[in-house]
Order: sequence, then structure tokens, then C-alpha cells
Amino acid sequence: AFSGGLESAIQKRVVTDAATLQEFARTAVEQAAMGDGIALIRAHQAAAACDLDELVRIDGRVYARKLSVETRTMSVRMGKKFAEMGAEVIGAPLLHAWLERIGDGRTPGCYPVSLAANFAVQGLSARDAFVVHQYGVALMILSAALRLMKISHVDTQRILYQLDTGADSAYEAAAAASLDDMCGFAPLTEILAAVHVKAHVRLFMN
Repeated sequence: AFSGGLESAIQKRVVTDAATLQEFARTAVEQAAMGDGIALIRAHQAAAACDLDELVRIDGRVYARKLSVETRTMSVRMGKKFAEMGAEVIGAPLLHAWLERIGDGRTPGCYPVSLAANFAVQGLSARDAFVVHQYGVALMILSAALRLMKISHVDTQRILYQLDTGADSAYEAAAAASLDDMCGFAPLTEILAAVHVKAHVRLFMN
């Protein structure tokens, strides 16, 4: 139950209608592409090569870039649950080894890294994993919007469709980048996350 910061954005009237919701979601998607998205692609390469040490290194780089407590919590909770599901359902040795490292505290287990490992062991491409990740970022925010503001499911689907049109170009940019290029400059998003931590009334964790 996460909103990607939307709950605070609505409470502070940063998001008030479909247009401002689309801009908020676009910022989140762009931030994800050049942050977690870069790590996801590199983690997919590491997982395909069964390089667990490199997965752990990448995971640490992702975690270090989560500035707010709730953003870190969201990433590691989703990552651990996804790792547990993958190990149980798919049963690949790499996923069990990855889950073991999360369980004993050797790595945080951030969501984009767990997602990359899951796709790699199934022989699915890094591009597929990237698109699923970006879709998930947008959908999390838009699904929360239906509970938090006056907006229709048609509006949210229209926004989702428009956001998804940029997935290919975002992938190409992320694939050409290195881990050192990971960034996500969106100060208002970080401020809203900090505001949410101290909020007294919350429907979502983030």
C-alpha cells in the first residue's frame, strides 16, 4: 500500500487535477528511468552471468540513493517480497541465493534488483524488465489517485497510455548509462516524502 508520494502531493495541493497528476506521474517515471532503471539493466546483466557479488554491489548503490526513510522502506519491502515469490514459484537457484543474502542482511534487496534477477533467470530481456518496472511506477501512483482524488479510471488510463509511449526512448537512455550516471533530481518529491513521514492521517505508507 504505497502511493509514491502522491498522498502528500494531494494534501499540499501540488496535485489537484488530471493535468497536475500527469505531470507528477511523469516526474516519477522519468526519475525511475534514470535511477532505478539504470541499476535494473546492470543487475539484469549480472544476474544473467550469475554474478551475485555484482548484484549485491548494485543493490547497495540503489539503496544509497533513496533519500527518504519511506522510499527505502518501499523499495526493500517490495524487493524482498518479490524475491520470496520468485524463489517459491520459479525456484531458480540464483533466486534462492539472492533471497538468502537479503535474509541474512548482506544486501538490502531493493525492488529493481530483485525484478532484474527474476527476469534474467526466466530468459526474459532487460528491456522487458525495464518496461515492467516503469509501468509499475506509473500504475502505483495512478491507482492511488483513484482513492485519493476526484478522477475517473478513464482519466488514469489515458495518463498511463501517454506515459508508456516514452518507454522505448527511456530504455535506450538508461541502457547507455553507467551506474555512476544514476540520478533523480526532483527535490519537491523528496520534500513531499519527508512531509508524509510526519503526517497524522495517512491512507498509504508512502
